[in-house]
Amino acid sequence: MTIVLGAIADDFTGATDLANNLVRGGMRCVQVIGVPTTPPDLSNVDAVIVALKSRSCPVEEATSDSLAALEWLREQGARQIFFKYCSTFDSTDKGNIGPVADALLDRLGVSQTVMVPAFPINGRTVYQGHLFVGDRLLNDSGMQHHPLTPMTDADLVRVLSRQTSHAVGLANRAMLAKGGEATRQHLDALAAENIRHVICDSVDDSDLDVLAEATVTMPLVTGGSGLGQALPAQYRKQGWLAEIAEPGRLQPASGNMLVLSGSCSRATLAQIADFLARHPGAGFALDPQALAKGDKQWEQALAFAFERLEQDAPALIYASADPEKVKAAQAELGVEQAGRLVEEALSQLAVTLVNEGVGRLVVAGGETSGAVVSALGISALRIGEQIDPGVPWTQATLANREAPLSLALKSGNFGGVDFFTRAFEVLA
Repeated sequence: MTIVLGAIADDFTGATDLANNLVRGGMRCVQVIGVPTTPPDLSNVDAVIVALKSRSCPVEEATSDSLAALEWLREQGARQIFFKYCSTFDSTDKGNIGPVADALLDRLGVSQTVMVPAFPINGRTVYQGHLFVGDRLLNDSGMQHHPLTPMTDADLVRVLSRQTSHAVGLANRAMLAKGGEATRQHLDALAAENIRHVICDSVDDSDLDVLAEATVTMPLVTGGSGLGQALPAQYRKQGWLAEIAEPGRLQPASGNMLVLSGSCSRATLAQIADFLARHPGAGFALDPQALAKGDKQWEQALAFAFERLEQDAPALIYASADPEKVKAAQAELGVEQAGRLVEEALSQLAVTLVNEGVGRLVVAGGETSGAVVSALGISALRIGEQIDPGVPWTQATLANREAPLSLALKSGNFGGVDFFTRAFEVLA
């Protein structure tokens, strides 16, 4: 058994985002939570994704964890390594994208990689090295207000150059229009000039197809999940991957329905509003300032959830709020403490409620998803069918449950406005 692709994702929802596209491309995929200490079942698996929590942690921790993941994936025989980060290139001037990519290149002993964050179907495109979210430049898309990694510059060559001491180049759309072989030759020419990192334009799926053809034999590629949808076809051309029927087949779902949200993105806020409009009385709002005063609000949230579960009705518990409320909480509690209170509250609610019968769980937000998965003790996820671009259902086996837990981990910015309602309809 040979793993074709081994991926290292810098957060949990980013990992499932990539896994979703790989399954849609015909690859059987397992996502593991952190570097496994005991070997997971990798029989009948074509791709393995190691989900880390390294997007906004200290640089040294991010590089150390990523290198450990790399070594484990190499031990599994992965032919190609994929470093997955967010399609909005979430980072600061210190990293962690540049430092992690440099560390992986050094360990692999190769001189160049590509940076392909674009995911056109979700409105993330790159043109002349500038990242757009829909029709807005990154720094005017709302990402400039991100509480942990505010993105105030859309020029990715410039952004990455502040994170690495190595040269950063560009493969623009005019080059991609010449095809995969010409793009590969362009990358080779840049490598001869000691250009280590190449930002790649991509405005539609055809650009991703060209880049997949040009990079399929590169030891390391990096980017968002868009590139992941194009690579499987190239693996088949290489003879590495067979045609697989129903690569995302999961067991039938069962149990109560619950949504937990810690994301404060515009998309998630709209999804919460839509869900509450469709399901009056289905939501309970958590406030980090109230959580800081003791357990009373957590107990109220739990009681609310139990009441909904007894009615066999979906429940939404959320700490999502508009930027002004988030800033107020952070000003009073500190950024780290405010985030920690929310993650702990939501993750402990998940544990309690899954033990009490929740079998279909949606979690919104990368940091929240990481906290929930860790609290539940989940070590591996089998990837299923797509709900929305970038978001699949997954299943995990838990020791205290006979049936698997169906779990959807949603990046804050992903999903249509009716996502929370439609997710359960897809699973039905």
